[in-house]
Amino acid sequence: MPTKLRWKAKNCVGAVAGVLLMLPNLALAQSQTPAAQVEQPNRVVIEYVATTNPDFQELYGLLRDRRALEKIQEILSPFRLPEELKIKTSECGVVNSWYTRENFKPTVTICYEFLKHILDSLPKETTPAGITPDDAAVGQFVWTTLHEVGHAVFDIFSVPIFGHVEDAADNFATYIMLQFGKGQARRLIGGAAWAWRSYLGDYKRNPVVPMRIMSFASDHGLPEERFYNLLCLAYGADPDHFSDATSYLPPTRSKHCNFEYVALVDAFRKEISPHIDKEMARRVLDTNWLPDAESKTPAQK
Repeated sequence: MPTKLRWKAKNCVGAVAGVLLMLPNLALAQSQTPAAQVEQPNRVVIEYVATTNPDFQELYGLLRDRRALEKIQEILSPFRLPEELKIKTSECGVVNSWYTRENFKPTVTICYEFLKHILDSLPKETTPAGITPDDAAVGQFVWTTLHEVGHAVFDIFSVPIFGHVEDAADNFATYIMLQFGKGQARRLIGGAAWAWRSYLGDYKRNPVVPMRIMSFASDHGLPEERFYNLLCLAYGADPDHFSDATSYLPPTRSKHCNFEYVALVDAFRKEISPHIDKEMARRVLDTNWLPDAESKTPAQK
């Protein structure tokens, strides 16, 4: 064999041998993949960040006493996540909530300022629509937290979004709440809608609502839009149980609500449901997470 051919053959054999020697090491490396890369349920961690601000001391204690974050943690336990998701309450210096990655870790922050704003604006008694102060407090807290969790889920699973991501996060939160038993779903939806309702006029008697032009440039939907979207999905999911939604929804919108809900169900089942432990989810949905309708939320000083 010519020298050049012998050199090529020798190098080819050496290359093949090198690959064969690498295979066991590669298999070992793959078997040692960090657990964080494997989807598992119960991957939500929580934290009540302590505060020395007297404005939030009572709120901080109320959240811990009612195990607010523990309940959210249990509700989200069926999600099989490839990494831990932290949900925390914290003093922020602003009335807000958000999702971001802190030191590369998915983190939802619910501000004490925002929660205090909720408590300060609760109805004093049960409303004509049947919304209790507790429903308004819990509904807004759960919906807002699930909205931010929606952002986290979209990020963690690289969910493609057509349209506004804030609308998608709203829909994620609403869909989750609608999966609970009818009584709980109605109280949660009604409580979540309470805050948006105060922005609304009456499309029949008072159809004109003054609005600053700048409001239309927000990446979040207008409060009126979010109210209608919330009610439309609820009505589309169960027209009988949420029949009173038509008192607010114009006929031009209500007739399309079932289509909107079905489209949401289809998207959720394709993009999110494969990451949910179905048996655990059923146990979560069969649990009563709400306080008795007659109980009262302590007034904030």
